[in-house]
Amino acid sequence: MKRPTSLLLLTAFLAACAAPTPAESGAFKVVASTTLVGDVAARVGGAHIQLVTLLPVGADPHSFEPSPQDLAALEDADLILLNGLGLEANLANILSAAPAPVVEVSDGITAREFESEEGHTEDDGHDHGLDPHVWMDPRNVAVWAVNIAAALADADPAHATDYRANAEAYAAELDALHNWIVEQVALIPTEDRVLVADHDSLGYFAATYGFDLAGTVTASFSTLAEPSAQELAALEDAIRAAGALAIFVDTTINPALAERIAADTGSQVVRLYSASLSEPGGPAATYIDLMRYNVSAMVAALK
Repeated sequence: MKRPTSLLLLTAFLAACAAPTPAESGAFKVVASTTLVGDVAARVGGAHIQLVTLLPVGADPHSFEPSPQDLAALEDADLILLNGLGLEANLANILSAAPAPVVEVSDGITAREFESEEGHTEDDGHDHGLDPHVWMDPRNVAVWAVNIAAALADADPAHATDYRANAEAYAAELDALHNWIVEQVALIPTEDRVLVADHDSLGYFAATYGFDLAGTVTASFSTLAEPSAQELAALEDAIRAAGALAIFVDTTINPALAERIAADTGSQVVRLYSASLSEPGGPAATYIDLMRYNVSAMVAALK
């Protein structure tokens, strides 16, 4: 399904066998890769866009495989929004066949470089030099909003003023969120500001808010990597040496391995929403809700 020819065949098949859902009259059709990108697109686009998000709630972006319906949505889109920095590398083939412009919303963000590429595999398709988890700093998401507004304004100039105004209002909310996080982190003793994660996903958060990264369960930014026995032993030593109180595991990840490490080291496992929003009505139904939930969980575990 990832070959361009497959995309065309599947799209033709779906068009012949099922009538598409009617779009809102005049709506601009936007496809976002992740629930996080989709949430920001919805805030910026407002009522002027018809939004489809490829990854469902709870999906791991590192291992997502698109469905025939996803391929049809890409074929029908007016604009496609990606996180970028290699996060959606497994979609590269199908995106190359999509007729709509593709915009990486992280463009312009100073990307964090990984300190080490240990644990990376040669065939996982990602750019191993740069960390794609930029959304863990709200100020980077403000850049997303500006980039989305510019892309929408270029493609749909009739509503350009609204897109830019929405982005500006949302950026003000993100600035308030950043200030709230600073206040909450101050509640944690400096010596306890130590993070251990399931994979290398908290680098931007740690750098912005003054945490030390003691290690990760998998020595990679991808959840697809598997640690060796030696790596696990080294991580347990690092957790003990740093006095890390918790291992933070994304809700899209099986926590079994982290729970074993926690039992060995006397720490605890704390679940975070980092790769995906929650269901509507859940504790992380929006990006801002997600960050508030995560920071509150960190403070409760570490203070």
